[in-house]
Amino acid sequence: MVVHKKLIVSLLGLGAMSLVQGADVTNAMLENAAKDSGNVLSFGMGTQGQRYSPLTQINSKTVAKLTPAWSFSFGGEKQRGQESQPLIYNGKMFVTASYSRIFAVDLKTGAKLWKYEHRLPDGIMPCCDVVNRGAALFGNLVIFGTLDAQLVALDQTTGKVVWKEKIDDYAAGYSMTAAPLIAKGLLLTGVSGGEFGIVGRVEARNPLTGQLVWMRPTVEGHMGYRYDKDGKATENGISGTLNKSWPGDLWKTGGASTWMGGTYDASTGLAYFGTGNPAPWNSHLRPGDNLYSSSTVALDIETGQIKWSYQNTPNDSWDFDGANEFVTFDMDGKRFGGKADRNGFFYVIDAKNGKLENAFPFVKKITWASGIDLKTGRPNFIAANRPGDPTKGEEGKKGTSVFSAPAFLGAKNQMPMAYSPQTKLFYVPANEWGMEIWNEPVSYKKGGAYLGAGFTIRPLNEDYIGAMRAIDPKSGKIVWEIKNNAPLWGGVMTTAGNLVFYGTPEGYLKAVDAKSGKELWKFQTGSGVVAPPVTWQEGGTQYVAVVSGWGGAVPLWGGEVAKKVNFLEQGGSVWVFKLAAK
Repeated sequence: MVVHKKLIVSLLGLGAMSLVQGADVTNAMLENAAKDSGNVLSFGMGTQGQRYSPLTQINSKTVAKLTPAWSFSFGGEKQRGQESQPLIYNGKMFVTASYSRIFAVDLKTGAKLWKYEHRLPDGIMPCCDVVNRGAALFGNLVIFGTLDAQLVALDQTTGKVVWKEKIDDYAAGYSMTAAPLIAKGLLLTGVSGGEFGIVGRVEARNPLTGQLVWMRPTVEGHMGYRYDKDGKATENGISGTLNKSWPGDLWKTGGASTWMGGTYDASTGLAYFGTGNPAPWNSHLRPGDNLYSSSTVALDIETGQIKWSYQNTPNDSWDFDGANEFVTFDMDGKRFGGKADRNGFFYVIDAKNGKLENAFPFVKKITWASGIDLKTGRPNFIAANRPGDPTKGEEGKKGTSVFSAPAFLGAKNQMPMAYSPQTKLFYVPANEWGMEIWNEPVSYKKGGAYLGAGFTIRPLNEDYIGAMRAIDPKSGKIVWEIKNNAPLWGGVMTTAGNLVFYGTPEGYLKAVDAKSGKELWKFQTGSGVVAPPVTWQEGGTQYVAVVSGWGGAVPLWGGEVAKKVNFLEQGGSVWVFKLAAK
């Protein structure tokens, strides 16, 4: 580990820290980031993940005049899968790109200031393309994760490496694609790799040195740890009860990866991480609920303890995950979290105690469950629509195939939604598709795909797959929707200017009226948009930015859907817009 000489850190107890010098981005700034119209300091445009801006210069009346200010190309031959959200601070844009790259770009001119290109080894195993979703800022550092499961901290001014830490063994399937989260002076990260039988977890580190503070696994039965200033580990309690929800030994390779990162709400003091699918996909091998897979876990920042958890899909048989973001918001004087799950249901949960308030479909076709029991919080499973047990048929053959909706890529996948406290609506990029799915025999092998299932994704409708939907979390109603031919795979932003911005695989960045859904503006970026837009104001001018570059899981895993979008071109660039001069 390399430590920058200018950064002097003292650990106070177990996690609190005091910065002697070089503290450009502070805790206070990050906790107020959602209200900071001059910067974009964190993934989610605020740690709560609402992706809402109070800016109004670009609004439903002026947005038609939006025009490009500049564009920056990531260059090279690595034009593939650009899912990054830019960060804006101190006259610079910090934007990650595919293959574990990061750039600093001058905000005024679009000129490259520096580039860091992580040297990736042969044999990396990202399940869902070579993507990176963004970085974190703290002190004078910009920090991001890599496809070979490392964390890298760079000097914001020079791009020089300040520290670098290995998270885990990439040869075992571990990787890191999510943007890190800074909460209460700690750097919180998850891990990717659930399709390879890794063990999901959340880690807290000193962001100025990379030193571990605590680690909490997200598969029941594994031990959590705390670390002293010398790096010595002490047991911090088992995550749940051994074998309670994971009979046998499959908990040892249980998946539940925290591959989308987390959110943090200062009013509750909790960080919220979604967890991925249990491993393997063949659920007949792992009876029980398989905690804490396909769940939301709420973690105490100070200790790393799981304060509450809510499982969206117990004993997940369809790879529905539960990794989607938990976005906190106020409703009826209480703090709740909203989650549009891959399984097709939207959940409204008390952010303090995890009690389910409401759950309802946000897509038109769901076959695996008839609904969610609001008293127990459990789904009402439809038994006939669970893939069959391969051991019940001929030896070595596949189990009974079923048609399931949504498909395993989900009613909503990695593309983050937005919430407007102005309209009190969530804006959700949804997809309507299904799949043929069946189970197969499988055994764990380090570094090998650990599925035990086969599948083919199919469209449900002739005229559309994607749908941008405005959803009322109180009533559960879809207020408006905009259909899209290709799957939606990019995130959403909403503003006090009564606007919703989102991108499409066809290459458009669009702005629509937040109350009605009426399209007001669009721009062709030259490649598919699979990333979330951001906005900020500098020198009295409001800007909007989005990364463009087709890729991600759809062309890799999309079956018949992938055939429908194979005409789309890859790319790698960031576009910045402002209102045209009068």
